[in-house]
Amino acid sequence: MKGDLVFIGAGNMAEALLQGVLRGGRWPKARLVLTDIAAERRAYMARTFGVRVLADNAAAVCGAQLVVLAVKPQVLLAVLADLRPALPPDALVLSIAAGVPTAKIEAALGGVARVVRAMPNAPALVGCGAAAICAGRHAAARDLGAAEQVLGAAGLVVRVPEQDMDAVTALSGSGPAYVFYLMEAMLEAARRMGLAEATAQQLVYATVKGSAELIMQDGLPPQELRRRVTSAGGTTAAAIAVTDRRQVMAALVEAILAAQRRAGELARG
Repeated sequence: MKGDLVFIGAGNMAEALLQGVLRGGRWPKARLVLTDIAAERRAYMARTFGVRVLADNAAAVCGAQLVVLAVKPQVLLAVLADLRPALPPDALVLSIAAGVPTAKIEAALGGVARVVRAMPNAPALVGCGAAAICAGRHAAARDLGAAEQVLGAAGLVVRVPEQDMDAVTALSGSGPAYVFYLMEAMLEAARRMGLAEATAQQLVYATVKGSAELIMQDGLPPQELRRRVTSAGGTTAAAIAVTDRRQVMAALVEAILAAQRRAGELARG
């Protein structure tokens, strides 16, 4: 590698990506740099991972080959203003700041920066993430490949056009919350049925994990797998009849569409 991989912001997602990069040996450790505004967080990252950790964003990017913007969208423009004078002209910028379009990042960096935008999700923290990436105006296919190397260290990566990023945010970005919501309902039902909490948790967590593994391995659509485990007149059929009567699927679809609309509103500022 000819330059540093720099993480601006050292929050949970940056930590997940850093762990993946280190685990896969995808970047020389001596070329990894992190920054964060919190002294305690900087100390933790330096102690835990043994990489260079700085408080000065501009100083961190001076030798950068790839810069990961892992800060909150609300502070991104201020961070970019600090980075602009110091950012090497050939550095690739990978943004995981939710909802911020590539054009806004490009403009803040002078208009010619190579920018790739990504939408990862929380399971990246355990190496099972799902991320989508899109290229900015000046980014090339090789830049998308570089972004895939970093994000792929923490899970699946797909390429999409930027106009699809609001849908991605609603689907996979917010998606873990929908799964957790279902798990909440299952656990509440278990409580009402009198199951011990620890037992219910074991059963629910294993069921969700196993169902995901089953669909990944079989490659069948979910409606087919649901049909196979739903015997006519059986217990599962009784449950599905209630969800159909209450229009649960329609409500969930509308909820995801609402998330997409909100993502668009946030992107437009």
